[in-house]
Amino acid sequence: MAAPYSPATPVAEAPVADRQAYMTRVYVRLLAGIAAFILGSWWLFATGLAYAIAEFVLGGSWLLILGGFMIVSWMSTSMLYRTNSPVGQYAAYAAVVVANVLLFATPLVLAQLQGPPGTIELAAQISGVAFVALSVIAITTSKDFSFLRGFLMWGGVLALLLIVGSVLFGTGLGVWFSIAMIGFAGAAILYDTQKVYRSYPLGTETAAAVHLFSSIALLFWYVLQLLTRR
Repeated sequence: MAAPYSPATPVAEAPVADRQAYMTRVYVRLLAGIAAFILGSWWLFATGLAYAIAEFVLGGSWLLILGGFMIVSWMSTSMLYRTNSPVGQYAAYAAVVVANVLLFATPLVLAQLQGPPGTIELAAQISGVAFVALSVIAITTSKDFSFLRGFLMWGGVLALLLIVGSVLFGTGLGVWFSIAMIGFAGAAILYDTQKVYRSYPLGTETAAAVHLFSSIALLFWYVLQLLTRR
C-alpha cells in the first residue's frame, strides 16, 4: 500500500503516476508558452512592428527596456504565487511571454539583418537540444544541483552590473561574455529543472513552466547573441 501524501508533498515523493502526470502538464504548458512566443514573434515580423521596436530600442536606452522587462517579470512571478486561480496564473504566464516577445524583437531583427543566413533557426535548434539534454540530466542524475543556487544569485547580480555598465559607458561585452552567459543559462536550466522535479508540490505546474520558460529564453538570448557576432 502506498504511503499517504499531501498536496504539498514534493513531486519526487509523490506516486509515480502522479509524478509523471505533473511533469507532463509542466512541459505541455512550457511548449504552449514557446509556441505563443514563436507566433508572437512571427506576428511582429509579419506586421513590421519588430523593425519599429528595434528602431525605437536602438535609438533609445536599453536600460529602460530591460528595466520594464524586469518589472513585468517580477509582477507576473509575484502574481503566480499570490493567486490560486488558474485564470490568474495563466494571465501571469501570458504577461511573461508577451514581455519576452517584445524584448526579443530587437535581437531577432539584428540577427536577421547582421547574422549569417539561418542564424535564428540555428540558435533555436541549439537552445532546444541543449535544454532537452540538460533537463534529462537534471531529472535522471543522482547529483544534487542545489549548490548552484548561490552561483546563480551572485552570477546574476554580476551579469546585471556588467550589462548596466556596458550600456552606461558604451562598451561592448564581447564574445566571451556571451559564452559565459550560455554556461550560466545552462546552470539555471539544471537548477530550475531539478528544483521543479524535487521540490515543487503538485498543483504548481504553471509556476514551474514559467521558471523553465525563463531559463530557456535566457539560453536562446545568448546563443543568438553569440551566433550574430560570428
